[in-house]
Amino acid sequence: MLTPFRRMPLAASLMAALLLVLAPCRAWALFGSMTVGDEIEMGKKFDHAIRAQMPFVDDPEVVAYVKEVVDRVAAALPPQPFPIRSAVVAHGSMNAFAIPGGYIYIFTGLILNVDNEDELAAVISHELGHVTERHVAKRIDQMRFVSIASIAGVLAGALLGAGGGHTSSALGQALATGSMAGAQSAFLMYTRENEREADQVGINYLTKSGYNPDAMPRTFEIMNKRRWFMSGDNVPSYLMTHPGLDERIGYLRDRIRRMPAATVAREFNREKFLRIQTIVRARMSGADTALAYYDSRPKNEWICLDNAGKGIALDRLKRMALAEQSFEAALACGPDDPLVLREAGIFYFNHGEFAKAGPYLQKAATLNPRDAMSMFFTARLMAERKDYKGAISTMERVAREVPEDAEVRQHLGRIYGESGDLFAAHLQLTYAALYSRDKKKTDFHLARVKTLVGNEDQKKQLAALEKTIRDRFENAVPVEKRGP
Repeated sequence: MLTPFRRMPLAASLMAALLLVLAPCRAWALFGSMTVGDEIEMGKKFDHAIRAQMPFVDDPEVVAYVKEVVDRVAAALPPQPFPIRSAVVAHGSMNAFAIPGGYIYIFTGLILNVDNEDELAAVISHELGHVTERHVAKRIDQMRFVSIASIAGVLAGALLGAGGGHTSSALGQALATGSMAGAQSAFLMYTRENEREADQVGINYLTKSGYNPDAMPRTFEIMNKRRWFMSGDNVPSYLMTHPGLDERIGYLRDRIRRMPAATVAREFNREKFLRIQTIVRARMSGADTALAYYDSRPKNEWICLDNAGKGIALDRLKRMALAEQSFEAALACGPDDPLVLREAGIFYFNHGEFAKAGPYLQKAATLNPRDAMSMFFTARLMAERKDYKGAISTMERVAREVPEDAEVRQHLGRIYGESGDLFAAHLQLTYAALYSRDKKKTDFHLARVKTLVGNEDQKKQLAALEKTIRDRFENAVPVEKRGP
């Protein structure tokens, strides 16, 4: 769960995923309209492919929070033929994007650069507006007489622009204009009409879900300000694919002025958002950048978790003594804060101080039973103490919470191996290799599982594993090994 992300250039990642998804979809381009069933299938394939190419956040606290916000907005949507699914991409771009089939991806850069939950929800509402209005699907329909290569180029160009600033946008535009001629290049980004529709229905969703509608133009203003202070890959990539922010801010403000005063006076949600933002900043932005943020922030604005955030940044910079001081300050300030306890426990565990780590991790898991991260390290502590039965039971719970986490499966396999259960060990190590997209190791451990299977239950587990492997590698995109 804390393994360094496998990094691949974002432009290449999205291009590979889109080509993979669109290659089997020639019929959409040549023979007719894209159905809802086609959207669902395309969404599944894209999600599967993009997860193999891009770094995703697996901290259950962050993932659960973003899902909570997305679900709150999604509840305001009219009935949809598919569920809305969310994921968090570990990338500094100030962005989010949604695709056909109800998948929405929130970038950590967006979480770090907005000021409250309402502004995060505003971007989510806008993106879900594109989904409910079926803008991408309609664009594909309008291009149904063009070659599949053109469609791939267009959508790749659109989402490459969505992925990361000047370099990605330039590549996206080159791909799109290279595969089309003349007016067709207009499909590179959402049209102004698309944006107006997504704004209008999006602000309805935002308001209906209980957020302050002013968060939408406020978020666009943040992006516009960053346009003037940043360059290159730091430019808000939302500007690349969502044109005309100045005009849109104007008409959104006009509409908000006509809303009831009580609606516009809604308080912005900040408390839980700031806690999640702290974890994202401390763990997922540059350590030097995170430390500079804490050093420059007025102490009277700190929350207890900020001490832990600074401790995480200091620890990442190998400044252990100062890190420990920050964690002790966090514990003194928030002795019953499950996130403070969890982060302090992880710090002491990683430095081999198991006696200190244990009580913090156990208390964190008691206060927040669904925090898979606390359970993960608690299970590892149990294994260190040779309590294999307890370690296996706890790590199995973690695996149920985050079933596709390679590191969880890896540790579960090791614990099973130390306990003497070789079948279960290689079964879990196969899953670990599979979710790491390492086919060579997957094949190796699968062969060992097959030699160790001995009863009906194990045969069923093997059959389920083989089905998962077939599904996962059916249309796999090769991933270059780049080390940790």
